[in-house]
Amino acid sequence: MRFLIYLSDYMIPFVFFYIIGLGLLSKTNLYEEFVKGAKEGFKVVLDIMPTLIGLMIAVSVLRASGALVILSELIKPLTDILHFPSELVPLVLVKMFSSSAATGLLLDIFKEYGPDSYLGRLVSVILSSTETIFYTMAVYFVAAGVKKMRYTLAGALVATLAGVVGSVIITKLVF
Repeated sequence: MRFLIYLSDYMIPFVFFYIIGLGLLSKTNLYEEFVKGAKEGFKVVLDIMPTLIGLMIAVSVLRASGALVILSELIKPLTDILHFPSELVPLVLVKMFSSSAATGLLLDIFKEYGPDSYLGRLVSVILSSTETIFYTMAVYFVAAGVKKMRYTLAGALVATLAGVVGSVIITKLVF
């Protein structure tokens, strides 16, 4: 274990000095390359900014309006059949759009039920087993200029479902 801690302490400085050393050996103007990369990165940020703002606003509106709570109450009979806590439906839905909004809902669950409760543990495993599908697709596909997504969304939704189901099974087995 000490070796891993030692290794992790020196890995980033090693990579940093390796890049600088390689640039000096190949006689590359590192500062120019850095500035060029920073300019390209800034252009990417400007390209994806409207998408990010739209996603953040949509999630905030859903959360503030109470639509997520209404939705979880509507599908409570189905979640009861599936043995899935309906209190976590808003979190699973919001996680597909925004990880920070899902973290806010996580903290609400921690306050109400406690982090060591079944719901607290289950929601922790769910958040670490799922991805922000729509955010990731919007940001990376826009940045890369991908127009045809084909089966990406369907595959991501199936993977999220598998992550949620696996989280429930693992949490029941371990805790």
